[in-house]
Amino acid sequence: MIVPCKDISSFIKQDLKRRVQDLSASDSVPKLVTIHVGESKEQESYVAIKRKMADELGIVFEYIHIPKPPTLINFMKIVREHCRNENTGIIIQQPLPPRLQSDTIYNFIPLLKEIEGHKNKSPFMPPLGLAILTILKYVFVKNEIGPHLYPDQEEDSQIFKTLFKTKKVVLLGRGQTGGLPIGNTLTAYKINYINVNSQTPNPTEYISQADVVITAAGKKIITPDMLKPGATLLNVGLHQEGKKLVGDYDERKIKNVAGWYTQTPGGLGPIDVLYLFKNLVDAAHLSVHARNKK
Repeated sequence: MIVPCKDISSFIKQDLKRRVQDLSASDSVPKLVTIHVGESKEQESYVAIKRKMADELGIVFEYIHIPKPPTLINFMKIVREHCRNENTGIIIQQPLPPRLQSDTIYNFIPLLKEIEGHKNKSPFMPPLGLAILTILKYVFVKNEIGPHLYPDQEEDSQIFKTLFKTKKVVLLGRGQTGGLPIGNTLTAYKINYINVNSQTPNPTEYISQADVVITAAGKKIITPDMLKPGATLLNVGLHQEGKKLVGDYDERKIKNVAGWYTQTPGGLGPIDVLYLFKNLVDAAHLSVHARNKK
């Protein structure tokens, strides 16, 4: 069965619109600052998706494009400069050029503004990881769409730990923008998983036993004969075939083997983007609450 990602996205979007309107009424409109270094059509397309979503939600969007990579020190100054405004979330488009690849960059972003969940003590989880958890809650906890689908670490960790104690979860990929944030989120929510990557011997052996397969490979890697009947397939990976963007499996071929599966495009991607904005809205509410306590 197809996971109704479009309906889930629609619910989250409407909920966020309402919350943004509430913030606007108190002169606390959230603002997203997106910093992009270098020239990349792919990254520009991701920025365009975020800009469009910000417009739909009523969120202020600012795009900082730096065509030529600066020195690390100058880049940190740019990041710090855009952290001064209230109700602002900062994101840095990844991957960065090699000369700027350093985790120390995120040290210059205050906790409530670092909405991608990179910092160890961040109050936010990675948006992509939250999108995965939302689908797992829909499939394994309750097949209904509503606020119960929002992950809550305190409440859900024990539920997931118990639920997946007897189920095998396999995550394909370990990339910085895919497998890594997903894996970190699964661990935070007490979900044990096996990470399979290009260096794993006999990967099919793990995939064939999996009750849940999360794919973030970026190439066609899953075929029906690999799958355990009834397995849940969640696709994150993207690659181009001709003029189409497709995922890590052919939906027409796996649909009679899988129990649940997400489509590409229009599956996890929009939910991932919406959770970025949910983190931003949550951060704005926390900032308002902190100001009101003073």
